Amino acid sequence: MDVLDLTRLQFAVVTIYHYLFVPVSICLSATAAGFHLAWLRTAREKYLHLTKFTGKLLIVTFAVGVVTGLVQEFQFGLGWSAFARFYGDVFGPTLAIEGMLAFFLEATFLALWYFGWDRLPRRLHAATIVVVAVGTLLSAYIILAANSFMQNPVAYELDPSTGRAVLTSFTELMTNEVVLAAFPHTMGGAAMAGGGLLMAIGIWRTVADPAFRTLARVGAWTMLIGGAVTAISGDHLGKVMTAVQPMKMAAAEALYETATAAPFSVFAIGELGHDRPFFSIEIPGLLSFLGTGSFGGTVQGIDDLQTAYTAQYGPGSYVPMIPVAFWTFRLMMGAGILAMAVAAYHLWSTWETTRRVPPLPAFLRPGQGTPRWLRRFVLLAPALPAAANTFGWIFTETARQPWLAFGISKVEDGVSPGLTSAEVIASLAGFTLIYGLLAIAWYRLIVHLSRQPLTPVASEQEEPEPVPAY
Repeated sequence: MDVLDLTRLQFAVVTIYHYLFVPVSICLSATAAGFHLAWLRTAREKYLHLTKFTGKLLIVTFAVGVVTGLVQEFQFGLGWSAFARFYGDVFGPTLAIEGMLAFFLEATFLALWYFGWDRLPRRLHAATIVVVAVGTLLSAYIILAANSFMQNPVAYELDPSTGRAVLTSFTELMTNEVVLAAFPHTMGGAAMAGGGLLMAIGIWRTVADPAFRTLARVGAWTMLIGGAVTAISGDHLGKVMTAVQPMKMAAAEALYETATAAPFSVFAIGELGHDRPFFSIEIPGLLSFLGTGSFGGTVQGIDDLQTAYTAQYGPGSYVPMIPVAFWTFRLMMGAGILAMAVAAYHLWSTWETTRRVPPLPAFLRPGQGTPRWLRRFVLLAPALPAAANTFGWIFTETARQPWLAFGISKVEDGVSPGLTSAEVIASLAGFTLIYGLLAIAWYRLIVHLSRQPLTPVASEQEEPEPVPAY
């Protein structure tokens, strides 16, 4: 591997690891706010205990996300200084706003919420965690807007003297059609990631404390609804992607020749080339629908796009890594669908109803609870949305290759000059070691918090104080 490949690998490792925690933090902040408002309205102690529990999970996850996020920004100076110089006038304002406004907003109000119990007025205290939830959404939107420039550069002009991209309209940057489509899609994925964690913890601990049953069902509903949002918004995002990056959609199907009513391969065995695989399961017209909104629409092929890009941008290969794009696209959808199925089954199996239902096998009857054999599998539920999010971002970024910013800057032009393979390997090894220790620490803390009683055990000499209604 040369310096370029090693630098890309390092950036991929740092980014993927960081993004394992970001969506969970987004979901946990919203869930903690929801539980807190439910307690404020109903005065039910169950919601108070769930609020404090999800808040503790949020603090641990947020801390790891902050540490890895700082390294994420350092990457631009470590390995991609040429790209930072070219893109800095556009990327700089978004990073500044995300750091100074969204990040400090989240950190400050999260501290106020944690230390504000019994110190702040209760309605004001509840407002602090709502601000945290809003801050996470704001932070996510701003970073997605910066990434969307790389997918579909807008609101810029090239300085003729320096060749750098200069921002011309911050409003236009924030309303890029790609970020408008990607934001709900990403937030749906975040709901699935956090919901999967809550569902797994709830199922694991339900026997110890019945209040965890509520946590499990809330997590399952969050994951199921998040999956629906992801699917619906993903349909729109696919059409936007086809319009601004047609090569990406062609790579997702390994479609080399322009086709009308193009099929979508659910599964394929064989070489992904000009000849169709010797075995594939296809849905007629689905690729055309995903890309154009019509089952009879025309999808441009890789060969025609390569010819057009060569004429427009000059000689070179503009074809991304087809096997990576093809399989990550399917793994993303497969992991997401499986996660939704697990959530739906848990909701069905724990649904207590007096209605008559048709005769079904025992494991399909509502209210029977999650079977023991499936409970062990469900504990791995957080891995499914995490995998879907990871495969989705791998597809998004690798299928844009060879571009850093589509149409204006290539990946090979963004690497720091003078960087050596030894330097990249050393930093990559260091990051991997530190991140491994962080993963162990996060896991042990989450398990430790989950093992604590959700409902505090009252002293035999003291009667619990009633919680007043508001």
